[in-house]
Amino acid sequence: MEQSKDFLATRPIGRLLLQLSLPTVAAQLINMLYNVVDRIYIGHIPGEGALALTGVGVCMPLILIISAFAALVGNGGAPRASIALGKKQTAEAEQILGNCFVTQLLVSAVLTAVVLIWNRPLLLAFGASTNTIDYSVAYMNIYALGTVFVQLTLGMNAFITAQGFAKVGMLSVLIGAVANTALDPLFIFGFHMGVRGAALATVLSQGLSCLWVLSFLLGKKTFIRIRRCNLRLHAKVILPCLALGSALFVMQASESVISVCFNTSLLKYGGDLAVGAMTILTSVMQFAMLPLQGISQGSQPITSYNYGARNSARVRQTFRLLVKVCLCYSVALWAIIQLFPGVFAHVFTPNADLVAFTVPALRVYCAALFLFGIQIACQMTFVSIGYAVCSIIVAVLRKFILLLPLIYLLPHLLADQTMAVYTAEPVADAIAVTCTAILFGVQFHKAMQKLEQEAETQNSPASDAR
Repeated sequence: MEQSKDFLATRPIGRLLLQLSLPTVAAQLINMLYNVVDRIYIGHIPGEGALALTGVGVCMPLILIISAFAALVGNGGAPRASIALGKKQTAEAEQILGNCFVTQLLVSAVLTAVVLIWNRPLLLAFGASTNTIDYSVAYMNIYALGTVFVQLTLGMNAFITAQGFAKVGMLSVLIGAVANTALDPLFIFGFHMGVRGAALATVLSQGLSCLWVLSFLLGKKTFIRIRRCNLRLHAKVILPCLALGSALFVMQASESVISVCFNTSLLKYGGDLAVGAMTILTSVMQFAMLPLQGISQGSQPITSYNYGARNSARVRQTFRLLVKVCLCYSVALWAIIQLFPGVFAHVFTPNADLVAFTVPALRVYCAALFLFGIQIACQMTFVSIGYAVCSIIVAVLRKFILLLPLIYLLPHLLADQTMAVYTAEPVADAIAVTCTAILFGVQFHKAMQKLEQEAETQNSPASDAR
């Protein structure tokens, strides 16, 4: 454990990025396995596994929205706290932490009420049928009671990793994943609770993770603590955090909308086989993107702290290294998918017809993946330096301005209408990356110039005399 927060300003950037990224990547993968384990156990419930699995699957868009609210508060507040630490403004950083903590408690209360009251109509709108709705409702009724644990675990954990305690942040996720893996079979099969048992296991596991996170942020090893004096909300403190977090909120919440749009369009042109292939494509993409997200999140404490300390050289150096690492990964992954798409398809299904359909679809869907390292690096750097407007523009551009219209437009322009739907993804990605790179080049240059001017003013003889 580091004894001083100044290590973010002094350690070699390459070593720091490795030190902070590896635990974050591990946490992302563990979190992914969290959901996979749930689905495996539910799918093996005697006599009703298939319907139960489908019913719980319908809950995922609603769960994604709940998680998105945690990102709105936590991932918006954490970079601002890092910037404050870089400026040696520990009291301000703690005020941000306290305001975000209270906000997440309020958000949790509202979300819990909404889900408990309206989960049935919401789940029906997300695709539940008369055969699966009872499973969906049973799962969400219990999951809703643990919303506060989800909000605090995900949101407050961001403040741990933002200080450079990446291993502690990874343990937060690991504790929950291990507990969930152990409790799932006990409740589902041992107590014969079915999907309710899976939901209860998830809630209790998140509760354990929440206790770990809060105990750390209330303890002596953290640089900033949750203090009673900072639990009163102030608009000037919390609103900039929500503005900065809105980009990640849009990205996560929009996944449910995008999923519905893809599925309805594919069902129209390609039937169930096309929808089944889409499930595999999104699973491959999500799993493949986890290391990119982990690497970029590992860079956030370094960038934010040094930006707050007005050290433009380390901010520039961090970005250059980040974009190189992200590009190398995305290019390598793109090449593997283009060369061996069948390997990925076989992981998810033994069905020969589905595999045959998925192989060309996967090549098309991931055609622009090699560019995505640039998108991730630029977007995370925008968030890290507190450029909320730019991060929102980038998020909205890719998802809503480009991807959504293309899903419905391209089938009218291309002969193969089913493949046209899949083509919407790489076309949107290529345009979005180009626009993001141009916007970033302009705004980042301005930000660094401003930072250098502030540093010169601070270090000038006139400033020293005062």
